[in-house]
Amino acid sequence: MGRKRKGRAVHGWLVVDKPAGVTSTAVVNKVRWALGAQKAGHAGTLDPDATGVLAVALGEATKTVPYITDALKCYRFEVRLGASTTTDDASGEVIETSDARPTDAEIEAALAAYRGDIMQVPPQFSAVKVDGERAYDIAREGEVMELAARPLWVDSLDLIERTGPDTVLLEMVCGKGGYVRSIARDLGADLGCLGHVAWLRRTWSGPFEAEAALPFDQVDALAQTPELDTHIQPLELGLEDLPMLPCAADGAAKLRNGNPGMVFSSDVDYGEEAWAALDGKAVAIGTYRSGELHPSKVFQTFQS
Repeated sequence: MGRKRKGRAVHGWLVVDKPAGVTSTAVVNKVRWALGAQKAGHAGTLDPDATGVLAVALGEATKTVPYITDALKCYRFEVRLGASTTTDDASGEVIETSDARPTDAEIEAALAAYRGDIMQVPPQFSAVKVDGERAYDIAREGEVMELAARPLWVDSLDLIERTGPDTVLLEMVCGKGGYVRSIARDLGADLGCLGHVAWLRRTWSGPFEAEAALPFDQVDALAQTPELDTHIQPLELGLEDLPMLPCAADGAAKLRNGNPGMVFSSDVDYGEEAWAALDGKAVAIGTYRSGELHPSKVFQTFQS
């Protein structure tokens, strides 16, 4: 028999407004400590210098993390024109400069190539693995790597404002695995002026918005108090992109035991992934087949 996990059985999402200078892992660890939670994880890493939405999954909500990770996300970021850096952002060393400065019209025209399905090469300082090592560890040794391009869906990429002669504010909505730093680097190269990210903020991620997020310093201020619990959002928010199928108590009982259970459906296709709910609470995720949900993940929030 395995050891019982220490801490409280807390289930749901705590959405934090991450400040610059803090890693995503540090935010998760702080949230877990502050709530005394048994289990926590996050949906989508933010660079240490980036700010904005970091959705921390607690307990059974960690089973819904892949659906938030796959969801669209929105980033606002400022690109500094005229210089490239080792990290493709302001934290790195400048490695090349240019006196060229594109017009707003030239920037608008260049952005078109970055919309839709694109291929993107990750930054040298990134978490991708190269022969079993993280790219950032290799880059710190001064080695330049040939990183393979990866597919990315860019739903939109727009020029918001020319904030100065050397800076431009952009907004991008994209799918999983996007590197904003790569957008700044490649856009600067295409425009012949070079570029890197000056600052970056994730304004929303799936159903979670920065305006409703808890400032990181409040996690400390409210640590281990009942008030912090009031900021926990339902785990079901992580399933918004999947169809919901109501079920009765007998169907829920079968699903919780890992067996197919009867659900009520009118418009879900055979073989489609969905989730079953009893009184609005998630019971299981699975595949819909002929009136039943065949579970792949079962939620234990109803059990002691």
